[in-house]
Amino acid sequence: MGVEIERKFLVASDHWRSHVTRSVRMAQGYINDMAALREARQNASVRVRIAGDEAFLNLKSREPGPSRQEFDYPIPVADAEALLALCVGGRVQKVRHYIPQDDLTWEVDEFDGDNAGLVVAELELPAVDAAFARPAWLGEEVTDEQRYYNLALAERPYSAWSARERS
Repeated sequence: MGVEIERKFLVASDHWRSHVTRSVRMAQGYINDMAALREARQNASVRVRIAGDEAFLNLKSREPGPSRQEFDYPIPVADAEALLALCVGGRVQKVRHYIPQDDLTWEVDEFDGDNAGLVVAELELPAVDAAFARPAWLGEEVTDEQRYYNLALAERPYSAWSARERS
């Protein structure tokens, strides 16, 4: 069983760009929606992602906090394209930028399409209480704010947020 321990942050400036070592364009969709998780009709999100020339089927448990069960399986790109057509909600499109720091790697997601303008940084940690250096470009932590989950962005994109929600 896989466990993902991830912290998510807003980005306070563009200074991260000079530290990027590689970038990958991604498109993803969800077989279920946020309502199924909110109403406890399902206990995991089911995601289909095409990342560059690879594709994955991913299941992630519905649990509060930074730690979740996660299962990620490579699938053929043609299968992923067919599954994306079956997804509910919108498609999440983004470019993921990778920034190594010490023994960890920041993943900065720069969203496109209906989520254009949103940029978040994620960091996978080896333990919930693991210490990490905060780069100067890092903003407010949003790990526990569901509206920043990709599943939520597929259902209600950033373009639909009010000015108050964006601040």
